[in-house]
Amino acid sequence: MARLIPAGVRPWRGVVLGAAGLYFLVPLLAALVFTVDVPNQGFTLDSYTQIFSADGFTTALLLSLGLGLTTVALALLLTLPAALAVRLSGSGRLRAVLEVVCTLPLVVPPVALVAGIGTVLKWGPDHLATTPLYETFVAVQDPDFPVVLVLAYVVMALPFVYRSLEAGLRAVDVRTLVEAARDLGASWPRAIVSVVLPNLRTALLNASFLALALVLGEFTVAQLLGFQPFAVWIVQASGSNAQLSVAVSLLSLVLTWVLLLVLTAVFRTRAARSARAPRPAKNRPDKNRSDKNKKEAGA
Repeated sequence: MARLIPAGVRPWRGVVLGAAGLYFLVPLLAALVFTVDVPNQGFTLDSYTQIFSADGFTTALLLSLGLGLTTVALALLLTLPAALAVRLSGSGRLRAVLEVVCTLPLVVPPVALVAGIGTVLKWGPDHLATTPLYETFVAVQDPDFPVVLVLAYVVMALPFVYRSLEAGLRAVDVRTLVEAARDLGASWPRAIVSVVLPNLRTALLNASFLALALVLGEFTVAQLLGFQPFAVWIVQASGSNAQLSVAVSLLSLVLTWVLLLVLTAVFRTRAARSARAPRPAKNRPDKNRSDKNKKEAGA
């Protein structure tokens, strides 16, 4: 890549990267100063020491983590088999249809999506009160774990999950891997789980993090539907203690970055160990036994 880039362009890469770094770091530093520099008090860490004792913090965080993990699992369960089936079939038309369906949520604004969901949730109890589906409408709106938010988040995360998986599938010859595994006697499920999925670790990791980040930072749908996950709690806490809400936002951002770096390092370490692992030597006949067989054959 260094040879492909002209020599006159290379110094500008540092300028561009430096400008991009300042663009992201300056607001974060300003937010950090806002949380630790209190007027008339000076430097203090009260905003960070009060986080875990804040009312509703633990409940909102656990709710968002539960929603995020469920969303990641459901989104991968829906997208990964479809993407693999289309890739193995080799049909360009099916791939185009799947791409349109998965990227369609980008066209629909979250406000319009939540307006439609709210209309259905209001219509259901009025018209299905005498049917067993009434209990379903009540169950999906349980404040302790609103399943309706998971369904909405899965739709919103489809474009990001699909793009990540598609990038990983393009880098791997899935059909060749599956055919080789099948020729060696592996069943279809084992070929997918033992051969294909290990080659998609990076894509699965990227898709999971994008979906989880979307859930942790989503505010519009949860607020309009009347639920209080982590993002909604931060906004509500800012009304009484702005520094606390900013401190929580910074802490969640730092924890997300640390988790991403740790998982990336773990995957790289495993990949490096796999690459450096000694391959089993082929079985070679003993030289003496070979010479003995030759003599016997000559006799």
